[in-house]
Amino acid sequence: MKNKKSFDTRRIDLETTDEEGEISEAERSAVTTVTILVVDRKESLVIEAADDSRQDFIEAVGLATYSSSKPTVLSYFSIFENLWKQTELYQQLKESNKQLELAYEQLKISDKMQSEFISAAAHELRTPIQPIISSVGIIRSRRGNMKVQELDDSLDMITRNAERLKQLSSDILDAAKIEGNSLDLEKERFDLSNLLFTIVEKYKNLISKANINIKLLFDSCEDTLLVDADRDRVSQVISNLLNNAVKFTRKRGGIVSVRIQKKVNNTIDTKQSVAIISVKDTGSGIDHDIMPRLFEKFAAKSSQGIGLGLFISKKIIEAQGGKIWAENNASINGIDELLQEKGATFSFSLPIKGN
Repeated sequence: MKNKKSFDTRRIDLETTDEEGEISEAERSAVTTVTILVVDRKESLVIEAADDSRQDFIEAVGLATYSSSKPTVLSYFSIFENLWKQTELYQQLKESNKQLELAYEQLKISDKMQSEFISAAAHELRTPIQPIISSVGIIRSRRGNMKVQELDDSLDMITRNAERLKQLSSDILDAAKIEGNSLDLEKERFDLSNLLFTIVEKYKNLISKANINIKLLFDSCEDTLLVDADRDRVSQVISNLLNNAVKFTRKRGGIVSVRIQKKVNNTIDTKQSVAIISVKDTGSGIDHDIMPRLFEKFAAKSSQGIGLGLFISKKIIEAQGGKIWAENNASINGIDELLQEKGATFSFSLPIKGN
């Protein structure tokens, strides 16, 4: 068997430049180009490139110097080794600078999102606070002369806006818990169909009391679907999706339909059944600019909330082995989607126990 020998072949191209990093034609013509070859730290060969335009090697090269002198060879080797290390350090520096630029861009995006969040949160806080202050002022100024119905209406307004403030503070705290990996789940076995029916009935009453032109429909393909999950957190997700559907549909009125169904996912190793809950509306649909980051923090326009609800919902569902997704509805009867507010559908799944 023949002995195999590996070769360490590295090439370094050097070019002299002026202070501006360029070479003039006169300077270029005065530069002598040589190729220096060092073999096994024992031999060196220096070849002058006399005429690069020549095809024949003998005609292309000029003076050539061979040496087996150890000091000479090691001198060349030492120069090359230092230049090679400098080249590697330069490449590492370029890569580090690239990573720093990417990190800086991410930081700018994060700062922008934080600013948008603060602006949106301030707006969301002012919105319910002002009616509360106004209602309390009216009650105080008309104390003793206020009709019972007027008092009840004012108190209802205060309650609604206080609940809104409570939800806002709760979302901020939940987001902080998620960021700190401290969002606790208290799982129990319960009927998801029954929970959904209860929540839908609650929203039907709220829509009726608010006199909103929205028809809320409920469709269940299964009587009982048992899941092991955090009942309160799942309720939070359903309520969040219904709140969004009502908010984006109430302007012109329309239909919000809620559906729960069972789906069997067959894989090579297992057969898993999941419950899928879908909330479909006929509102304005999902903004195309927000769609790519829909379930990220602060993914909302300043006039449409602080953008934490869907982020929290995604984390809650995924922590319980489910998935959540959203899509704009297809155009109806072939009508151009640019001319029609077609709405959106939000869905999430949870594993079913007992299949």
